[in-house]
Amino acid sequence: MNDKQLSLRLERVASYLYHFKRIADIGSDHGYLPCYLALRCPGLTAIAGELNEGPYQSACAQVSRSGLSDAVEVRKGNGLEVLKSDDKVEAIAIAGMGGPLIASILEEGKTKLQGVQTLVLQPNIAAHAVREWLSHHEFSISAEEIIEEDGKIYEIIVAVAEKDTPPLTEADLLLGPILRREQTSVFHKKWRREQQSWLLVLEELKKGKQTKEMSEKQRKLERKLQLVKEALGE
Repeated sequence: MNDKQLSLRLERVASYLYHFKRIADIGSDHGYLPCYLALRCPGLTAIAGELNEGPYQSACAQVSRSGLSDAVEVRKGNGLEVLKSDDKVEAIAIAGMGGPLIASILEEGKTKLQGVQTLVLQPNIAAHAVREWLSHHEFSISAEEIIEEDGKIYEIIVAVAEKDTPPLTEADLLLGPILRREQTSVFHKKWRREQQSWLLVLEELKKGKQTKEMSEKQRKLERKLQLVKEALGE
C-alpha cells in the first residue's frame, strides 16, 4: 500500500471524500489516504493527524516523497485537537481503529466539529459504539458499506451533520440502518460468524455460577442473538 495504491478498505473510505476541498485524516497511517486523494483531486488540501512520533515522522516522509508538501500538512496531536478553528475542514476521516476509540475521539473533540459536513468512519470492531455516538450528536448516517479484505470484515459509516435526526433503533445501532436493509453476502457472513461466536460464549456463561453480573451478560448476549436472528430472517 502506498499513495498510489490503497487497500480496498481505504479505497472505499477515499471514495466518499473525492468531492471535498478540505479534509482531515485522523490517525493517518503513513499519510497514505490524504496523499492518495491529493494526487487525484486537484485543489484538495488535507490535514493528517498523528498522535505518536513514529507515525508522525512516517507521514511527514510520505508527504515529502509524494511531492505534496503544499497540499498535505501533517500535525502531531491527540485526535481532533490537531484541528484549528480556522482550518475550515469539510470532512473528517477516522479509519482503522476500534469503534469505542473512534467514539472517544469524536466525544473529546466534539467542539472541533463545528462546520464539518461529513464524517467517514471505519471502525475495525464494535461499529455500534460509533453509531451510538452519532445518534446522540446530530449526525445522520447517510451511507454504510461492509467489505471483506484478506479474510477480515470491515464496516464503513458515513454521517452528515443534521439537526433533529431520528433516533436509531436497537437493531440499527448493532447492525447498521443501511446495512441491515441491503443485506449483502458479506453482511450475512459477518453476522453468522458472530452468531457462532456468541453461542459458544453463551454456552460457557450458562455453565458458570449465575451471579447478577453473569445473568446480565447472558441477557445482553441473548438479546443481540435475537436481533441478529430477526435481521437474517431466521
